[in-house]
Amino acid sequence: MRPPPPSTCAVCGADIPPNALACPECGADERTGWREQDPTDGLDLPDQESTAEAYARFLRAQNGYHGRRGAKRLFWWAIAIAVAIAFVASMVFWRR
Repeated sequence: MRPPPPSTCAVCGADIPPNALACPECGADERTGWREQDPTDGLDLPDQESTAEAYARFLRAQNGYHGRRGAKRLFWWAIAIAVAIAFVASMVFWRR
């Protein structure tokens, strides 16, 4: 004999009639989600990453952003541009 359903659905919160086989609102049943025990209990699953960590990972993957490494690149580009400007300026003043 199967146990009676809970009085409210754990998925959507709707009231469940006493002899219902599934939630009348969302269709959840004992196999798909209204049971009291979490189906992932006892599994050795990794912790969920925070939203900030997920967003940082997304930026690295999509945009090539590498945090401090990107700052180092910017520094060396600035040095290269400064050297190029100094070279051009010395060529202009050397001709005079």
